[in-house]
Formats: sequence, structure tokens, C-alpha cells
Amino acid sequence: MEIVAAILLGIIQGLTEFLPISSSAHLILVPWFFGWEPEGLIFDVSLHVGTALTVIAFFWRDWVMLAKEAIKGLMEGHPFGNAQRKLAWFLVVGTIPAGVLGLLFVDVVEKTLRSPLISVFTLVVFGLLLFYAEKKSRQNRELNSYTLIDAICIGLAQAVALIPGVSRSGITMTTALLRNSDRTSAARFSFMLSTPVIIGAGLLNAVRLFKSVNDPAADVISFTVLGVGVAATAAAAVTGFFCIKFFLRYLTRGSFAPFVVYRILLAAVILIFYFIVN
Repeated sequence: MEIVAAILLGIIQGLTEFLPISSSAHLILVPWFFGWEPEGLIFDVSLHVGTALTVIAFFWRDWVMLAKEAIKGLMEGHPFGNAQRKLAWFLVVGTIPAGVLGLLFVDVVEKTLRSPLISVFTLVVFGLLLFYAEKKSRQNRELNSYTLIDAICIGLAQAVALIPGVSRSGITMTTALLRNSDRTSAARFSFMLSTPVIIGAGLLNAVRLFKSVNDPAADVISFTVLGVGVAATAAAAVTGFFCIKFFLRYLTRGSFAPFVVYRILLAAVILIFYFIVN
């Protein structure tokens, strides 16, 4: 893959990972539209490193505070003694479903659920669900009022995002809205909950990459391939950082409706293109 294509897909990853429009669907569909060959493990690792750097850099103060409070709570024997300690453990609990199911079914998803038609269905259905959730939600709960049940529900929802087109950020924010969270709190919890999952996915691909490199039959990794990886990482990290900043500011007043419309239009374009090429 050339550098320009890597930067383009890095930008797409940085945008779609955090907006409720599905990064996995876009990373399947864009190469499909342009007829690009599969990018390979180095590229997958690079994209995950880029978005991991984004959430760590954007929320580093939150992570430091939560880590300190969690450790302090354990030492004092009061792990749920305040809102920060509760949030830290809620994020741990919320990460478990996606982590477990991801390890169990990642190969199944990659081999059987990458058809563009699946993305057509999931883009529309889960887009409409997001629209319904926003309209139904009272939006009267902030992040410090989240409960263990909220964390479990949102965590289970995150696991569904293994299916392309669902959107990890979209389904987690949808679930938070159905629990009457306000939009900004739903987005912040969604983004912070994504951190361990993104890092875990990157590590999983890194292990695969390490095994492939140590395979005597594997191709030698060239400087060009490494350059493509660096370009993709940088593009995803920078784009993702500004995307989070914009999106959190937008949600203080704006609704999810434009993203729902985008999902439906994208699904229509995919369906038309699919029947043209087939």
C-alpha cells in the first residue's frame, strides 16, 4: 500500500472510531470501493496504535486520577468510596464482555462477517436504534451518577460492535442514552471504555505480527512497509484527537440525527454499488 492510501485510511480510522458511524465498516468498504488489496497486520497494528494514542493523550488526566483513586481505594479498603473510584471499576467491568468475546470470536467475525451487505443492514438498523434512543432518553443523568448496571449494559453492548457496521461508539452511546444518560456523558464513557479494547486489539494483532515475522516463510518487512505503518499511525492519532475534541463540544448542543442520516445514506450507496459490481 502506498503512503497516500495509508494516510487516507488513517484519517478515516481517526474519524470513524469515535463518531457513531462504524470504523470497521469504513475500513472494509473503502478498500472495497477502490479495489485495494488487504493491508496486512502491520497496517492493522498501526491503526490501533494511532487510536490508542488518541484516547490516552486526550484523557490522560482522567486516567491518572482514576488509577490513583482505584489504588487508594484498595489500600483503604473502600474501593467504591467515591464517584471516581466507582467509575474506575465500572470501566473495568464494562471492558470484560468485549474483551472475552473478542478473543473467542475475532477469527469468526473476520472470516464470515466482512460482506458489505452485512454492513448495509447494521448501519441502518443500529442507526435507527440510536435515533430512537436519543428521542426516548430523558438525558438527565451525568457520568457521576452511572451505576454498575449501566456499566454492564454498556459493556455488553460494546461486545456487539465486533460486527462490522454496528459502531462501537454508536452502540455504547445508544445504550447509555437508553439508560437516560446525557449525550456528553454517554460519549465520554464510551471513549474511555474504548481505551482498553483498542489497546487489547492492537496487542492481539501485534502478537499475530510477531508470530508471522518469526515464520521462516514470512516476507521480510521492508522500510516502505514500516513507513506506511508510521504514516497510518500518525494520521489516525492526529485526526482522532481533534475528532474527539470536536464531537464532545458538538454534543453539548447538537443531536445524533446527522450521523443517523449519514449511516442510512452510506448503506444506500453500498447497496447500489454492490449490485453494480455484481
